[in-house]
Amino acid sequence: MSAKGPNNLFKSVRNGAFSLGVFAVVTAAAISLTFVTGSDAIAANKAAAKARALSAVMPPDFYDQSLLSAPIELQDFAPLNITPPALGYAAVKFGSTQAIVLPVITKDGYSGDIALLIGIDQEGFIRGVRTIEHKETPGLGDKVERKKSPWIDSFIGRSLANTPSKDWSVTKDGGVFDGFTGATITPRAVVKAVYQGLLYHERHHAALYAKTQEN
Repeated sequence: MSAKGPNNLFKSVRNGAFSLGVFAVVTAAAISLTFVTGSDAIAANKAAAKARALSAVMPPDFYDQSLLSAPIELQDFAPLNITPPALGYAAVKFGSTQAIVLPVITKDGYSGDIALLIGIDQEGFIRGVRTIEHKETPGLGDKVERKKSPWIDSFIGRSLANTPSKDWSVTKDGGVFDGFTGATITPRAVVKAVYQGLLYHERHHAALYAKTQEN
């Protein structure tokens, strides 16, 4: 073998190793960039979904800034059955809070927890309610979803003032809210949870609005 043979072999190995090293660096950078970009996209999608859910329970004439921009740290939130971070959201217009969006969870659903958002104005009237998560039976309990049934809109305009406590139940129990044929447990649980949301809003009214006025 000539003297050039080992040198050429060494150069080939060195060049190959260099190419592999460059490839590894570029691949790692691409993977990192994809991960970061993907994480940002996921976060953006979650924020957009949350914004849509909040706006679904609060008419646009109650706020002139993003609902997500005015979070409220809720205190004494045990009646709402939520877990930390316990956040509500203020509907702010012209620098003044006009209404509050509260999260509420009922653990009395037929198939598990039912998570809700409730929009309540400063006078205590419900402006909207949406079910954001549940495991209720398709075709029966899933009528708590707005896309499956308009039933959830029956809460709009209700308040503690115009609907006595005895009426906060389904008609089968003597209340004013319709049940679902073949599925009473689900609407019963949702009515109870919405009522708890109104009670929380009333009991913590001063604190809720005092905090949001500072934002």
